[in-house]
Amino acid sequence: MALGLVELRVRNLGVIDDVAVSFEPGMTALTGETGAGKTLLVEALSLLLGGRADQTVVRSGADEATVEGRFLIATGSGHPSDGGDRSTGKPGGGGPDQAGPDGRVPDEAVLARSVVRGGRSKAWIDGRMATVGALAELAGGLIELHGQHQHQSLTRPEAQRRALDSFGQIELIGLETAQRHLRLLTDESAALGGDARQRAREVDLLTYQIDEIAAAGIEDPDEDARLEVEEDRLAAADAHRQAAAVALAAISASDDSSALDRLGQASGAVAGRAALAPIEARMRSSMAELADLATELRTVVETWDDDPERLEEIRGRRKMFHELERKYGSNLEEVLAHASDARERLAVIEGEELRASALDAEIRSARDALVQAESEVASARRETAPRLAGQIEVTLRSLAMPSARFSIAVEGAGPADQVTFLLGANPGEALQPLAKVASGGELARTMLAVRLAITDSPGVMVFDEVDAGVGGAAAASVGRALAGLGRHAQVLVVTHLAQVAALADHQIEVRKSASGGRTRSEVVALDAEGRVVEISRMLSGRPDSSSAQRHARELLEGSPGRGAR
Repeated sequence: MALGLVELRVRNLGVIDDVAVSFEPGMTALTGETGAGKTLLVEALSLLLGGRADQTVVRSGADEATVEGRFLIATGSGHPSDGGDRSTGKPGGGGPDQAGPDGRVPDEAVLARSVVRGGRSKAWIDGRMATVGALAELAGGLIELHGQHQHQSLTRPEAQRRALDSFGQIELIGLETAQRHLRLLTDESAALGGDARQRAREVDLLTYQIDEIAAAGIEDPDEDARLEVEEDRLAAADAHRQAAAVALAAISASDDSSALDRLGQASGAVAGRAALAPIEARMRSSMAELADLATELRTVVETWDDDPERLEEIRGRRKMFHELERKYGSNLEEVLAHASDARERLAVIEGEELRASALDAEIRSARDALVQAESEVASARRETAPRLAGQIEVTLRSLAMPSARFSIAVEGAGPADQVTFLLGANPGEALQPLAKVASGGELARTMLAVRLAITDSPGVMVFDEVDAGVGGAAAASVGRALAGLGRHAQVLVVTHLAQVAALADHQIEVRKSASGGRTRSEVVALDAEGRVVEISRMLSGRPDSSSAQRHARELLEGSPGRGAR
């Protein structure tokens, strides 16, 4: 909750050289002669709201215009603060120890904006550089401007919807809970791999892959390597037998030319010689090894037969292995690992399928609950809209808009989120959205009427041109409405009407003076006597007129502040 504007400092903005203004709670009237610079204070607040930074507003002879605003906001209002004032180092801000409505000492926010001649504008939040967008977002919850070409928060559809809900005390927790619950369920469903058909397709694919690998009957990851050796033996069995026969003859031929016979002769030549005993032992060992080789070669020659059927079987099996490797891995080890992973994933999906089945039922139930919650909110909004519109219309007729018609359109599917405030300010005019209302005074008075009906508002509301084209009893009605609004918000009113200014709790005069060929504005907080003089000027153009002063005192006697600041 925003509590209000404490201080505003403006430098080099139009005719303003350097002014600092302190503000109090309640309604404050900003008065002064035309051209004195009252509207520049509104322009300064507009800059804090992220308004367009026109370089023409920089005071002649200056390079930069700056605006700083110090606000009190209730702790926990969403201000991006760590609880201390970064400019002063004081906990909870450097402002007055002013408790909020709930008894808590408020936090402080310092917003600043500069307009550089020939450059880009800059923004700060609590002394730290920030984007203009971030500044506008924070200030939008603190200030609301009403006037021609000003920042009109209530012209935005989402603000109008919130205003309607606030007036009707429409409970949105049920709707938000239903929306959140459905979103969580649909997110969980999406995380399970999509809809049932998608999961079924994945189950079919995994089952096919598992069955295909299982059907291969792979004994172990080395089976293909063993079959490769056997395939080579069978593919050239005759050539292998012939080579083995040649080798066998060389080792153990029947004549004495074989390697085995010659090695026996060599062994005999060195036998019995102690010095050559090691060599003899090695020769005998070699003879035993040659005898073993001869036995193996004889086995090849005598038993390795051609087996075309076995060869074809091996080649077919290896072809199957290579096809599996093409699909599932670079070798049989990776193929078997893929089958294991597929079985694990299939088990997960089967578990997910059970959860998905339960989720489908929960999602249907959640959608039904959401439809019910949306229907209740839509009904409440449609029931509330004519009540709020009627109250605003009655208020408008007391604010110098006797023929005004006000309506609230509630449209859209589901909770009927499309809320539009419509105004027909004059006889014969069609109702049109507030954003298209041309007259600044009419729009400002409409916003005043809306805010009188809805107490949930920003802490600072600024009205410029709210009394344009108004006089007499209607002016007093406008003043009373503003004073009433000031009882639950800080209201700043730029006014030319004595009837309005007299009803304010406080009054600030903006004066223009010339010195050294330059015009400058100064801002003065008026005491009780100062208000009498200023209101006399507003009444008659003669601040020293005794009759005007008597009239001013009469007006002030009926004001909430009774002439005291």
